[in-house]
Amino acid sequence: MHDPESIIDMHCHTAGIGAGGSGCFVSPALMRSWKYGIYLRAFGVTERELLEEGDALILRRLSENLAGSRRVAAAVILALDGVVGEDGAPDVSRTEMFIPNEFLAAQTRRYPNLLFGASVNPLRRDALQRLEQAAQSGAVLIKWLPAIQQIDPAQERLTPFYLKLKELGLPLLSHTGAESSFTRTHDELGDPERLRLPLSLGVTVIAAHAASNGRNRGESNHERFLRLCRAYPNLYADISALTQLNRLGHLQRLLGHQELHGRLLYGTDMPLLNTGLVSPFAFPTCLPPRRMLAIARIANPWDRDVALKEALGVGADILCNARRVLRMR
Repeated sequence: MHDPESIIDMHCHTAGIGAGGSGCFVSPALMRSWKYGIYLRAFGVTERELLEEGDALILRRLSENLAGSRRVAAAVILALDGVVGEDGAPDVSRTEMFIPNEFLAAQTRRYPNLLFGASVNPLRRDALQRLEQAAQSGAVLIKWLPAIQQIDPAQERLTPFYLKLKELGLPLLSHTGAESSFTRTHDELGDPERLRLPLSLGVTVIAAHAASNGRNRGESNHERFLRLCRAYPNLYADISALTQLNRLGHLQRLLGHQELHGRLLYGTDMPLLNTGLVSPFAFPTCLPPRRMLAIARIANPWDRDVALKEALGVGADILCNARRVLRMR
């Protein structure tokens, strides 16, 4: 953990159904979706196991699997705040998934290889106090999924929240591009251009997935992201999900911008590594058959992911960047 050359996965998910008093929540619509079973299998758990052992089981499994990695030392586990109404109170009816900070902070403290990634909806009445509490609880970043949490990052009324982020030294990891993991979405809120306000205020912003898919105002989100990069040196991006089948070619395209390598951060988008979305065999024009087969034979998902990304051109300069950006204690 203290080796400056160690790799940190700065984009790793957890989930929960409320078992064991976790406070987690999954909407009935998402539980009825075909995606629900895939997510459970990707985490390596069953619903019965969660009901018997509690949602904390997923964190234990993540830590155990990560401990078997030879390449990745730690992972940032991401909370997810819910949708908030105009009255500043949580709106469960519009919330697809909720993973509370309190639960995740307590669980990540139990495992030296798991780091706490907090989530605070800035529309909450007590958003600033929640930010303070997240920092005190050891949060290394704040995570938003605007298209699902129904947050517009461009709203001027969020300025006090952004200034508090800057004061606390907490980077903002915000999903950019289209979103397809839930049953409903507001993809216009994933437009990277909506991040100009926090960037202009000096907040360190990390564009999750480097705006690698979707379009806004007749332009690809990726082009809109690149324009922001030229204007704001405090804009970073993670490379999580960029080897998924629905994003083929995006990693190579991004790596072509050598000037951005110092601002690209390693991430996996775990648990999607454990699904058919990611396979070294999806890159026959980039990798020889023996290389693809060798990567596929790597048992540990983190080691397999690092090997695939290295084979596609991701260097040590990118793999070890996260520590410089995260709020590490």
